[in-house]
Amino acid sequence: KLLVRLHDVNSGAILIDHQDIAVVTQASLHRNIAYVPQEPILFHRSLMENIRYSKPAATDENVIQAAKLAHCHEFISNFPAGYQTLVGERGVKLSGGERQRVAIARAILMDAPLLVLDEATSSLDSESEVYIQDSLAKLVIGRTVIAVAHRLSTIRKMDRIVVVKDGHIIEEGSHDLLVKIENGLYQRLWNLQSTDLLPDATNGGRYIQ
Repeated sequence: KLLVRLHDVNSGAILIDHQDIAVVTQASLHRNIAYVPQEPILFHRSLMENIRYSKPAATDENVIQAAKLAHCHEFISNFPAGYQTLVGERGVKLSGGERQRVAIARAILMDAPLLVLDEATSSLDSESEVYIQDSLAKLVIGRTVIAVAHRLSTIRKMDRIVVVKDGHIIEEGSHDLLVKIENGLYQRLWNLQSTDLLPDATNGGRYIQ
């Protein structure tokens, strides 16, 4: 909410590429920030329209290319109506992983320089996470990425990881650096998640790239 100026900061400043966002219009921010939430919203429209929502002028070919990069094309093609399949409240029900891939396709199509991932893989099964991890790997190329995650596999390849606990930064660095901090929170949670103890691991801090 602060990043897109739904609220303004009470003190300090938020800078993007050394520019204070307080002097940037909301419309400009929205054009330059792609957002993939934990629970994407799908409208009661076709899958083609849902993906195109992020870039209304996009051609069908642009939409399909984005869907392929996000691993949507495979399951969309299996529907009798393909990209014209209606989804949303009164349409075809998609799984959590499929909905996430549609959200990623939107972000790919939008092609914004700044990408925000908010717990994009937290509630997914392992198979869906594999697809989405591959989609995200394509999506982050050439972009500034801010990722909030409890699943550390989502952020392990990020250039900079900030570990936040109780509102305070307690560790900072790359994955390779953080896993070497003895008795560090990141190291402890990484070890727990590496042994498939994910439910216990989510009780720690919050992770922001």
